[in-house]
Amino acid sequence: MKKFISSVAIGAMALVGGAVVGGAAYAATTPTLVLSGGSAVFGLDPAIITATASTAGTVKFQAAGADINGCESVATTTVTPFVAKCSWVPAASGATVLGAVLTPTDATNFTSATAPAFTVKVGVPVQGVITPIHLYVDTVLASGATGVLAPRFGVSCAITSQFIVGQTIVFRVYGNDADLAGAVLDSSNVSKAYIEIAGVKDPINLSYGNHSGVAFWTAVLKTGTATGLYNTLGVISFKVTMVAKELSSVKVLTTKLSRKIVNGVQVRDSNGRLVFERVPSFRTIPVNPPLAGAVGTWSSNFTPNSQLTLYAVPTA
Repeated sequence: MKKFISSVAIGAMALVGGAVVGGAAYAATTPTLVLSGGSAVFGLDPAIITATASTAGTVKFQAAGADINGCESVATTTVTPFVAKCSWVPAASGATVLGAVLTPTDATNFTSATAPAFTVKVGVPVQGVITPIHLYVDTVLASGATGVLAPRFGVSCAITSQFIVGQTIVFRVYGNDADLAGAVLDSSNVSKAYIEIAGVKDPINLSYGNHSGVAFWTAVLKTGTATGLYNTLGVISFKVTMVAKELSSVKVLTTKLSRKIVNGVQVRDSNGRLVFERVPSFRTIPVNPPLAGAVGTWSSNFTPNSQLTLYAVPTA
């Protein structure tokens, strides 16, 4: 009788406590699950998110707390490394938290596992408003920089984002307007152009002019310790705005027939007739009432290490 009772007790342990090896019960193992990849540019091709697990199974991928369509149950490879991949189209730019849950194939020896939160930054163009106005902006050290500061942070007119208090920062802006058939933005078609700088009360106007044979927009920010000079250390937050003049006419891209010429000779067909082809052409269309001018903006969204930064004067 005693032997019979003992065998019943052991059976109960197997049912309640899991597997029993050598008379001792053990718990199922929680596998590891790690995410990588996911580097994407908003509005372009999908990004690939990779989940690497310590056992085979299926993976449910998530973005911003929601399941990713088509990636609710992706099987891993059957041999190590156990990898599952998800093709993900981001819904927005900026930082996005990715997640994943693994359901092991061997449910007896492994429990489900949740990957640590994985944050990716979905890229957005740095140009700001890119239609119809496209802007490019950089900063250079003002010409005439001399003394002990110049060798440390470059020479005048060299593109740089790092400056020391006492130096003069020159903003250079170049722009084109798609509404004007891609024309260069200059003083003839721009009504307002200015830079707003955090900590500076009034916007700084941009001026268009000739700089040693090339023309572009410029604005100057003088730094220093004297009253009225900019002296806030760290990243300088700024925004460039350009407003085009109103349009009473616009150029429209079309095509026109033109004689086909190869190596300076007019091409004829087998019957001796001239061959024509369509080539791009612009025509001007009047607009009444005039269209309001487009507005283009640019704000740096680079990483802090490459943003415009002001440093203190080095000490010995």
